[in-house]
Amino acid sequence: MAKTKAKDIKDLSTDELALRLRDLKQEALNLRLQKAIGQLENPARIRQVRRETAQVMTAITAKSLA
Repeated sequence: MAKTKAKDIKDLSTDELALRLRDLKQEALNLRLQKAIGQLENPARIRQVRRETAQVMTAITAKSLA
């Protein structure tokens, strides 16, 4: 998956954010498994997924408090 900009994340609805969060967590799991068995092609993607997950979680919290 391509990197998502923070502006694009803020424009998503709560349901879309929840779906995106689920997809990111699944991708993070797959990346961890690939790393464990030595088949990880792009180690930097782990960091990107972690950061994007944090951005989505922040957007979810902001929408719930608004």
